[in-house]
Formats: sequence, C-alpha cells, structure tokens
Amino acid sequence: MKNYLVALLLAGLTMPGCTPKTPDKTPVAKVGETYLYLEDLSEVVPQSLKGADSTLWVDDFIRKWIQNELLILNAEQNLSDKQKDVQAELDEYRNSLLTFRYKKELMEQKMDTVITTSEISAYYSKNLGRYKLNDDIVKAVYFKIPLEVANPELLKTLITTDDSDNLNQLNEYGIQYAKVFDRFDDHWVDWSTLKDQIPEEINIDQQILRRNKFIESSDTDYYYFICIRDFRQKNENAPVEYVENEIRNILLNERKIQFLKNIDEDVYKEGLASNKFKIYNIKK
Repeated sequence: MKNYLVALLLAGLTMPGCTPKTPDKTPVAKVGETYLYLEDLSEVVPQSLKGADSTLWVDDFIRKWIQNELLILNAEQNLSDKQKDVQAELDEYRNSLLTFRYKKELMEQKMDTVITTSEISAYYSKNLGRYKLNDDIVKAVYFKIPLEVANPELLKTLITTDDSDNLNQLNEYGIQYAKVFDRFDDHWVDWSTLKDQIPEEINIDQQILRRNKFIESSDTDYYYFICIRDFRQKNENAPVEYVENEIRNILLNERKIQFLKNIDEDVYKEGLASNKFKIYNIKK
C-alpha cells in the first residue's frame, strides 16, 4: 500500500485537501472527521525523492499530520469555548502583519539607504573610544613559493612600486609560481589570519612587524615572503576602514528606527488634517 501511494504521488495524481470526507476522493489518513488526501502529499513531496527515500518521506509526513490533527482534536474536546475563541488574537496578528508590510513597503520605496563616507567619518570621530582593537591587524602580501622557483629580488622590486604593470606582473607571478599567494594590502585583516599560514618555527613578534617592511624565511621546501604594508597593535584605535561596515550598519539601523517613528507621526498628522479620526470628550 505504501509503495502504491508513492507511485501515485510520483505520477502526479492529485486528491483534495484536509477536509471532511468527500465521496469521490481517496483518503490517505483520517483523524476524527478530518481526512488527508493524496493531493496534500503530491503538492509537498519533493520530486527528487525516489524509491525507498520517497516511501520514508511519505510515512513521516503522514505520521506528523496525524500527530498534529490529534493535538487539534484533543484541544477542541478539552478547552472551553472561551479558550477556543481565538478571533481577537487572529485580528491582532492580521493587523500587525498588515502594518509591518505597509511600513516595509514605505521603507523600500522612500528611505535613503546610502551612508556616505563623511557620515561614517563623523560617527567614527565622535565614538572613537568605542573602537579599540581586540587583536593585532595588518595590511600585507604573503607568498609561499617552492625554493626552486623563488625569486626574492624580483618580488621586492615588483612589490615596492605603484606601477600597475608591475603589480599585474606580481599577481601573475604569484598565481603561476606560489603555493600560497594572498593579497590583503588594500584592506585590514587580523594578524592571526596570516600567522596561521606561517610555519611555527618562523617567529614574528610585534617589534618585527613594526620594524620590518619585508619578512623573509625559508625551510627545506619553501621560501616565505611577507610584505607588511601597515600594522596596528591590539588596544590601539581601530582604523576607520576596519570598522567601516560596522558603522554603516549602525547608521543604517538608526535611520530605519527614525524612519519608522516618522511614519507613525506622519500618519497621525495626516489623519488629523483630513478628519479621519475623532477623539470624544468623555466626562468622568
């Protein structure tokens, strides 16, 4: 029987939904006077399931449907009429859902979501004390190159220029020869992100990071080359670009909150101006 149901489902046959029994329909399961029909299953069963997987899925769906319907049946039989009266909650939920969707639509249509660089800088300056680094951070370029193809002097020449041709050649060299090639010289990353890629025997402390532009080392297989573009130490003020996205999200959230407050105020003012409501003076 189970395999028969699955075959019908996968064939695309449909039956009506969870309702009192309909004479010309074939039920799959029944709880009280409520029936589950084949259509309910055919609409939700994943079409990608085959064979035993589809049989297990159908069995599980039917079991969960029965459990849910039994809970409903028990609730109907054991709760008082007052407890079963949920119209007020339904109305409240509908109203909340409508106002939420209306405000969301207004935000998408009318709220300015562009946060400028000057706004980010102003917020950063005003709240500088909040942005202390929890870890060391760097801007750097990192190469791990097999010894037989390593060319340290070429790397140093290419990496110490702003010439676009040289930088393109640097990228090509890294892609072609390096076992590992990471460029984060245009944005900040945690020093630990880079340190985890370096062999433990290569000891690099904060003084080395501050003092050296280039850090070189090698083992029996690889040449390691790090170019430190910039460095900030733990507990220093975070660079504005390091916290830029965080500040942008804060400012955007503040703007959303204010926009929603304005909606409430504006709808009241508009309703008052157009006589959409009246407040009665009730004597106490």
